[in-house]
Amino acid sequence: MTNRATPLYPASAKEMEALGQRIRDARLRRRFSMETVCARANLSRPTLYKIENGDPSVAVGFYIQVLRVLGLLGDLSLIAKEDALGRRLQDESLPQRRRAPRKKTPAGASDGEA
Repeated sequence: MTNRATPLYPASAKEMEALGQRIRDARLRRRFSMETVCARANLSRPTLYKIENGDPSVAVGFYIQVLRVLGLLGDLSLIAKEDALGRRLQDESLPQRRRAPRKKTPAGASDGEA
């Protein structure tokens, strides 16, 4: 199996780099060494290095393992939690209920007459 570069848009690449930096900062704030995180997450040091640099070729499962070790796994549930655009699109595709037109009664007739 060959490693291939994962093409990303520049904005996405910047987001990956920012995520890696936030993970590195979280590790340093907790005063965890790379070895500690690697042992607890069951991954190699080069993989953690790639994660902290925002390498898109690293499987998302490894990112999740590192977040778990850092105690940040709850933050993962916030991704796409409030999907305003998706909900608006979903609501627009729902069928609209339509009422039948009101029956017109002839002039002079009342509702009680048969």
